Amino acid sequence: MSIGFKEWALVCEALARGEQSIIIRKGGLAEGRDGFRFKHDAFFLFPTFFHEQLAKTKLAPATPLPSSERGVIKIRSFARVEWTEFVTDLDKAPALAPFHIWKNEVVEERFRYDDVRGVHVAFLRAFQLARPWTFPDDPKFGGCRSWLELPAAPEIALVAALDEAAHKAREQEIRRII
Repeated sequence: MSIGFKEWALVCEALARGEQSIIIRKGGLAEGRDGFRFKHDAFFLFPTFFHEQLAKTKLAPATPLPSSERGVIKIRSFARVEWTEFVTDLDKAPALAPFHIWKNEVVEERFRYDDVRGVHVAFLRAFQLARPWTFPDDPKFGGCRSWLELPAAPEIALVAALDEAAHKAREQEIRRII
């Protein structure tokens, strides 16, 4: 069994290209009574598609959405969580802006969602798959939840999104902010 983490397709691509090194998450509607947490330290990034996601990012309006094929899941990236933090100070959000593609209002919306103010921030080491992993879509992958059980992954070669020096430098900057 392999673990998948549902994330916007544009964010999955930004992580795989090294343009983003963090995930900011509050949780999905189906996270359960305990709420969201980063319960896996390594996972495939499972791209989700909806047409409004571009408008919720800082990307140029002409940015093409990643392609998707009806009935097929295409996994292109993998991530390892290096550390997590629950951030309760909304004033730190603008300083994190260079490290993600979401608009500030999206981060603020996640921060204020539900009675517990704050967001989970995970610093990741992201990788591109040398070749995309494809498998049939299934209704079990639907719903508002973050974690999925995926089919057994084939042998996959990974290519780091950032070299070691750039990754460590970015980690130091983000740790300083948080």
